[in-house]
Amino acid sequence: MVSVEVARTIIGILGNITSLILFLSPVPTFIQIWKKGSVEQFSPAPYLATLLNCMIWLVYGLPLVHPHSMLLITINGSGFLIELTFVLLFLFYSDGRKRFRVLVMLLVEFAFVALVAILVLTLAHTVAYRSLVVGSVCVFFGTLMYAAPLAVMKLVITTRSVEYMPFFLSLASFVNGICWTGYAITNSLGTLFGLVQLLLYAKFYKSTQRQMEERKLQGKSDIGLPNVVLIQDSKKMLINPTLQNGNLVSEIPGP
Repeated sequence: MVSVEVARTIIGILGNITSLILFLSPVPTFIQIWKKGSVEQFSPAPYLATLLNCMIWLVYGLPLVHPHSMLLITINGSGFLIELTFVLLFLFYSDGRKRFRVLVMLLVEFAFVALVAILVLTLAHTVAYRSLVVGSVCVFFGTLMYAAPLAVMKLVITTRSVEYMPFFLSLASFVNGICWTGYAITNSLGTLFGLVQLLLYAKFYKSTQRQMEERKLQGKSDIGLPNVVLIQDSKKMLINPTLQNGNLVSEIPGP
């Protein structure tokens, strides 16, 4: 019979695998951002929330906080590097105002994690107490990480489009939440938030495809046809079109 400790270890390993998939799930989104040269209406919230979550878990995995946490340090160290790369790419492809907001949030996150680490290491004098305090913080920000993709929920409902709510991120959040629920029941919130995202995606998928197809057709129409301005002049006969200020202009007689 498998002991509880062995079962938790197996779940932890599976959780690390699904966590890595979750960290890498935004890759298709950033390929799209790179091709278009703009973040458009994508939200930075999921990447900032995941970055903060990884940093807090790294503090939790410190030997002075929670000894023998190599799996935690390994996966969250990888997640930190991956998410930091995404945030820096988001900064690079953002416009001035959005870039400033993301940069401020990034600096606040670094300052907050440093403050938590300093306070815990100086004010909490036992490993058990440090683990309890930082673990509670981890649970809170882990929940925010799962909920972060819902930051665009208002946009999704208003536009009836999930174009800017990445599917792979939502799916990975759902699967990762299921796996970690077996390790700690508080992670069930991650499963719930992931399920909400998938339901939104299912509801608005068809309308999203329809809107994207309409934009493509409109784009082809705009490229294929020039702008034509008709000028009525009762004293002139119809003459050949001429180009004025980038528009095709034809003069036709009035009624």
